[in-house]
Amino acid sequence: MAAEIRSRSPRGPVLLTKIPGHREQVAAASLIPREDGVITASEDRTLRVWLKRDSGQYWPSIYHTMSSPCTALRYHHESRKIFVGQDTGAIVEFLMSEDFNKMNFIKTYPAHQNRVTEIIYSPGTQWVISTGHDKCLTWMCTESGAQMGRHSFASWASCLQYDEDTKYAFVGDFSGQINLLKLEQNSCSVISTLKGHEGSISCLYWDPAQRYLFSGSSDHSIILWDIGGRQGRTLILQGHHDKVQGLTYIHLTRQLVSCSADGGICVWNMDIDREEAPQWLESDSCQKCSQPFFWNIKQMWDAKTVGLRQHHCRKCGQAVCGKCSSKRSSYPIMGFEFQVRVCDSCYETIKDEDRTSLATFHEGKHNICFMTMDVSRGLMVTSGTDRIVKIWDMTPSVGCSLATGFSPR
Repeated sequence: MAAEIRSRSPRGPVLLTKIPGHREQVAAASLIPREDGVITASEDRTLRVWLKRDSGQYWPSIYHTMSSPCTALRYHHESRKIFVGQDTGAIVEFLMSEDFNKMNFIKTYPAHQNRVTEIIYSPGTQWVISTGHDKCLTWMCTESGAQMGRHSFASWASCLQYDEDTKYAFVGDFSGQINLLKLEQNSCSVISTLKGHEGSISCLYWDPAQRYLFSGSSDHSIILWDIGGRQGRTLILQGHHDKVQGLTYIHLTRQLVSCSADGGICVWNMDIDREEAPQWLESDSCQKCSQPFFWNIKQMWDAKTVGLRQHHCRKCGQAVCGKCSSKRSSYPIMGFEFQVRVCDSCYETIKDEDRTSLATFHEGKHNICFMTMDVSRGLMVTSGTDRIVKIWDMTPSVGCSLATGFSPR
């Protein structure tokens, strides 16, 4: 049986600093562009702005207590607007001062009836768009504070991405579906529903340049949906062993960075022509040896044999029995970074070089519940169930230098 080849890069992410101090889990964080600072929103009801001091440590320049636990955060640097989602369903807007030592309350938006899960600010339309556990997507006018529109789903709306040019909203939900909607001034239309995950959608990332949508799920997998290219093309990436909690695509180097709840940090090479995983075929008998599966009563009776359990080869998609799929192999070109079931005939076609990893794996050393990146500087921030915020230098892992486009910190 082939050995699993997983690449653990010696040049992994460099931990720059740890920020303790929150009494509860940090729900969201945002790196401040062109500043040594980070904004955090926590379930301990505090919104904090941390700035790096001369000592090298981060100290809060703003410590604001909210009326209820903070569950979502969006910071827009050009306008210095901060939007904080709360467990009650409200979204509160603040305006940050230029020195990051003060912020003023602007208004409260009654956006949802339950926990806010994600917030997007659209400066072009002056909308604040959000999802919540009330199974709704809402978009509200930041000038008047009035609700512009609302759309309901069958399940909790868990995550959100938005394309400024087309006004398309991508909403992931707890049923495992991704809903694509076109937002208008006072209405919206459902364009499509993307189905492929077996667990709830935990995070989304939209790359407007490539028109790629990436989705992470509690089923431990990532799917790339090629929205603008080949019609219906999807690529599955399986390398995590727990719920995927954060995604960022680096367009410059064609790499995807993902984090999972068990602390795994993965950097995927997307600058190759990956193969699409096949659709699983259905059959009443093994498509290799023709032995009946256990529900095929007639063939079992005729052959006087016991029915077998159905499995699927991850490489060809055929329905096979356990005897005809006794081998396991990784197959990174199809997104399988760890060993999966393949039929015996497919196993023989996989060469040793086909098992070479197309991703690098690193340890975040805390159970990650949120991740975001400032791609221009190669910085990543993670927050964990340990209530610690970590800031990472990702440039050693993503193979970038200042010469390839990263600006100096």
